[in-house]
Amino acid sequence: MFVVKTQILENYGAHYESGRCADGMNYWKMKGGNDFIVNDLDRPQDAMAFIMSAFSENTVGYKEFPTQVVSLYEWEAELASLDEDYRKFLLSQALVVSPKTGSQITKGL
Repeated sequence: MFVVKTQILENYGAHYESGRCADGMNYWKMKGGNDFIVNDLDRPQDAMAFIMSAFSENTVGYKEFPTQVVSLYEWEAELASLDEDYRKFLLSQALVVSPKTGSQITKGL
Protein backbone atom coordinates (compact mmCIF):
# COMPACT_ATOMS: atom_id res chain seq x y z
CA MET A 1 0.00 0.00 0.00
CA PHE A 2 1.07 3.54 -0.73
CA VAL A 3 0.03 6.99 0.38
CA VAL A 4 -0.06 9.66 -2.30
CA LYS A 5 -0.07 13.19 -0.97
CA THR A 6 -1.62 15.98 -3.02
CA GLN A 7 -1.41 19.77 -3.09
CA ILE A 8 -4.38 22.05 -3.71
CA LEU A 9 -4.12 25.50 -5.28
CA GLU A 10 -7.03 27.93 -5.35
CA ASN A 11 -7.16 30.89 -7.73
CA TYR A 12 -8.78 33.82 -5.95
CA GLY A 13 -8.73 35.72 -9.24
CA ALA A 14 -11.27 33.28 -10.65
CA HIS A 15 -13.82 34.26 -8.01
CA TYR A 16 -14.31 37.78 -9.35
CA GLU A 17 -12.50 38.02 -12.69
CA SER A 18 -11.41 35.66 -15.46
CA GLY A 19 -8.69 34.16 -13.27
CA ARG A 20 -6.46 33.84 -16.31
CA CYS A 21 -2.76 34.58 -16.16
CA ALA A 22 -2.90 36.10 -19.63
CA ASP A 23 -5.38 38.70 -18.33
CA GLY A 24 -3.31 39.40 -15.22
CA MET A 25 -6.31 38.30 -13.14
CA ASN A 26 -4.76 35.30 -11.43
CA TYR A 27 -3.99 35.08 -7.72
CA TRP A 28 -3.10 31.52 -6.74
CA LYS A 29 -2.90 30.48 -3.11
CA MET A 30 -1.60 27.22 -1.70
CA LYS A 31 -4.24 25.34 0.25
CA GLY A 32 -4.04 21.99 1.98
CA GLY A 33 -4.09 18.69 0.22
CA ASN A 34 -5.23 15.13 0.66
CA ASP A 35 -3.61 11.88 1.69
CA PHE A 36 -4.82 9.07 -0.59
CA ILE A 37 -4.20 5.57 0.71
CA VAL A 38 -3.90 3.49 -2.45
CA ASN A 39 -4.60 -0.24 -2.32
CA ASP A 40 -4.04 -2.91 -4.97
CA LEU A 41 -0.92 -1.50 -6.64
CA ASP A 42 2.65 -2.75 -6.25
CA ARG A 43 4.71 0.25 -7.35
CA PRO A 44 4.77 3.84 -6.05
CA GLN A 45 4.80 5.31 -9.55
CA ASP A 46 1.64 3.36 -10.40
CA ALA A 47 -0.06 4.74 -7.28
CA MET A 48 0.91 8.31 -8.18
CA ALA A 49 -0.26 7.88 -11.77
CA PHE A 50 -3.58 6.42 -10.60
CA ILE A 51 -4.22 9.39 -8.30
CA MET A 52 -3.31 11.81 -11.09
CA SER A 53 -5.69 10.07 -13.46
CA ALA A 54 -8.65 9.50 -11.15
CA PHE A 55 -8.58 12.40 -8.68
CA SER A 56 -6.59 15.35 -9.99
CA GLU A 57 -8.28 18.58 -11.04
CA ASN A 58 -7.00 21.29 -13.33
CA THR A 59 -9.32 24.26 -13.81
CA VAL A 60 -8.81 28.02 -13.91
CA GLY A 61 -10.00 28.25 -10.32
CA TYR A 62 -8.76 25.07 -8.66
CA LYS A 63 -5.96 22.58 -9.07
CA GLU A 64 -5.16 19.41 -7.16
CA PHE A 65 -2.21 17.27 -8.10
CA PRO A 66 0.04 14.59 -6.53
CA THR A 67 3.28 15.78 -4.96
CA GLN A 68 4.67 12.81 -3.06
CA VAL A 69 4.24 9.08 -2.66
CA VAL A 70 5.38 7.10 0.39
CA SER A 71 4.77 3.61 1.66
CA LEU A 72 1.98 3.15 4.19
CA TYR A 73 4.67 2.23 6.72
CA GLU A 74 6.53 5.54 6.12
CA TRP A 75 3.29 7.53 6.38
CA GLU A 76 2.36 5.83 9.67
CA ALA A 77 5.86 6.59 11.00
CA GLU A 78 5.36 10.27 10.09
CA LEU A 79 2.03 10.28 11.90
CA ALA A 80 3.55 8.68 15.00
CA SER A 81 5.65 11.79 15.59
CA LEU A 82 2.60 14.09 15.63
CA ASP A 83 0.31 15.23 18.40
CA GLU A 84 -2.28 12.53 19.12
CA ASP A 85 -5.31 14.68 18.27
CA TYR A 86 -3.79 15.81 14.97
CA ARG A 87 -2.78 12.22 14.13
CA LYS A 88 -6.36 11.05 14.73
CA PHE A 89 -7.65 13.88 12.56
CA LEU A 90 -5.33 12.96 9.67
CA LEU A 91 -6.31 9.30 9.94
CA SER A 92 -10.00 10.23 9.84
CA GLN A 93 -9.46 12.43 6.77
CA ALA A 94 -7.40 9.95 4.75
CA LEU A 95 -9.03 8.88 1.49
CA VAL A 96 -8.83 5.15 0.78
CA VAL A 97 -8.92 4.27 -2.92
CA SER A 98 -8.14 1.47 -5.35
CA PRO A 99 -7.92 1.17 -9.13
CA LYS A 100 -10.30 -1.79 -8.75
CA THR A 101 -13.07 0.61 -7.64
CA GLY A 102 -12.16 3.56 -9.88
CA SER A 103 -12.95 6.95 -8.37
CA GLN A 104 -14.83 5.53 -5.39
CA ILE A 105 -13.50 6.89 -2.09
CA THR A 106 -13.77 5.51 1.45
CA LYS A 107 -12.95 8.15 4.05
CA GLY A 108 -10.87 7.40 7.12
CA LEU A 109 -9.05 4.36 8.36
